[in-house]
Amino acid sequence: MYLLYSFLTAVVFVLASPYFLYQALRHNKYVGSIAQRLGYLPVSFNLDGDESIWVHAVSVGEVLSARPLISELRASYPKLRLFLSTTTLTGQQLARRSVPDVDAVFYFPFDWTLTARRTLNVVRPRLFVMTETEIWPNLLRECKRRGVRTLMVNGRISYRSFPRYRLVRPFMKRVLADIDRFCVQGEETSRRLVELGAEPARIIVTGSLKFDSLESSPTPGRGRERVLRFFRVPPTRPVIIAGSTLKGEEEPVIRAFNRVRASGVNALLVIAARHPERFDEVERLCRHEGLTVVRRTELPIDAEPRADAVVLDTIGELAQLYQIATVVFVGGSLIPAGGHNILEPALYGKPVVFGPHMQNFGEIAETFLTNGAAIQVRTAGEFEETMLSLIGDPVRRARVGAAARALVESNRGARDRTLTVIRDLLPPDRASAVVRPFRVIH
Repeated sequence: MYLLYSFLTAVVFVLASPYFLYQALRHNKYVGSIAQRLGYLPVSFNLDGDESIWVHAVSVGEVLSARPLISELRASYPKLRLFLSTTTLTGQQLARRSVPDVDAVFYFPFDWTLTARRTLNVVRPRLFVMTETEIWPNLLRECKRRGVRTLMVNGRISYRSFPRYRLVRPFMKRVLADIDRFCVQGEETSRRLVELGAEPARIIVTGSLKFDSLESSPTPGRGRERVLRFFRVPPTRPVIIAGSTLKGEEEPVIRAFNRVRASGVNALLVIAARHPERFDEVERLCRHEGLTVVRRTELPIDAEPRADAVVLDTIGELAQLYQIATVVFVGGSLIPAGGHNILEPALYGKPVVFGPHMQNFGEIAETFLTNGAAIQVRTAGEFEETMLSLIGDPVRRARVGAAARALVESNRGARDRTLTVIRDLLPPDRASAVVRPFRVIH
């Protein structure tokens, strides 16, 4: 089965090569990362061959979730090196910019035996930590062979991936046996893992790290001022923020915004497309719909945006920008993409609206809806009516926003529960007893 899996992944890679080449030439993606993805890390990456903890976070959302855990790992295991890998370019950029507690950041290797071995030979982990649904059979098997402890944190098996995993359940059962512990977000993921063959004794429901990754107190400060100096919006001007939108969602967002403007409200629309390569497309779409539009990178400092809409063409500013929102729409939910993170705007007490497709955050979304802390719409028409209603109803906005903030604060604690599991797998006293090679400097 492993041989067949490796063969199929190689075939997929070959078939997808034209796409990767296009992305490299058109959007400068994957340029400079191919060597690391093939397992060739520079010798200087871990010059003394020190043992380490390796944390893998796919992209931006996973990096943000892993940050509070990483800072605690640094404190608990000061004599082990700490490495962070990502899969995407945006995740890599964010990790390098905003995770100071790691010794180095690199690209995750392709999941072939040789590439896994090359990477492990340099990284030399005592513990491999994968976030959410990062299940890589060859790497996990090689970790098992070398005695590297493995742990899934903030684990979830989405509604889309579960049927695919179930089709190859005998293989998945063997793969999951190579994972020492599963720290999962909720009971649904726990049930799905058991159905796929994981041992129930290895599964611990710890909750979502996304709650702990949020700032505990969204008070004014350096981060707030850095972003808001480009958005000096007066308190009387409503701001609608559409975050992490995907293709097919900007049109209904703009239509709803135009309904708000037609009602006589001088609102500002901020659109943050999920993928940077779509910034140009979103800007053109706004102009086509009759909006005056400007990019965030073109805004003057300490001035109100003189436009109907702003395209947020930066990475890492959206979470801070939610502070000025009147209403927030979280994308990936009006189309069948599974939705995106609703916790960041919720922390600031903002009323959050999302569409019918929130399966990737199903347990969190359901909890918010049950507690009156978010609003779900089923159609584009319903979305327009909801946005229009919220802009005109400050009491409802305040009620939904306050419930959202309270829910975030009451669900913290996943980080500490996860750390307890990690310390059981790799006791800090024994990990700290590692004797490093003596380096002679000439």
